[in-house]
Amino acid sequence: MAETEGMDLNDIPILLRRKIEAMILKHVLDVITERSGREEAEAVIGAACSKSAIEQGQMLAEALGHAPDLTDFAAIQPAWTREDALRIEMLEASEEKMDFNVTRCRYAEMYRDMGIGDIGHLLSCNRDGDFCIGYNPEIEMTRTQTIMKGAPYCDFRYRMKKEA
Repeated sequence: MAETEGMDLNDIPILLRRKIEAMILKHVLDVITERSGREEAEAVIGAACSKSAIEQGQMLAEALGHAPDLTDFAAIQPAWTREDALRIEMLEASEEKMDFNVTRCRYAEMYRDMGIGDIGHLLSCNRDGDFCIGYNPEIEMTRTQTIMKGAPYCDFRYRMKKEA
């Protein structure tokens, strides 16, 4: 019997999952870069991470059993902040609106330490909006800056889309 049989991936902190993913994706990036160029390599890595984020959002929404709102989203946020992975300054949280700033991002620190800080946005940041597509496409995320790209903080703004 495999040691991972019956294991729930939710038991593994997301920070550790991203490190494990990055360890292999770093090599995938190198191989694709050698064969097809850096632009194609980044496009493939970005598309794969996007697909993964959408799938993760769908799985969490299905487990919830109803269309998630931002209150539900706030309830799962500790999965991403676990083990001090993110330090968050919450500005506002309701069913319709959630605004917060990330003031420390260990994901960015980890990718820099691994020598792949230049693709950290593909491995983590770009997943944020894609996650919403799978979780609930009625949730809209905007962000104008990230620590990963050198800003002092990340400004996350989530809204439930208004019906026309």
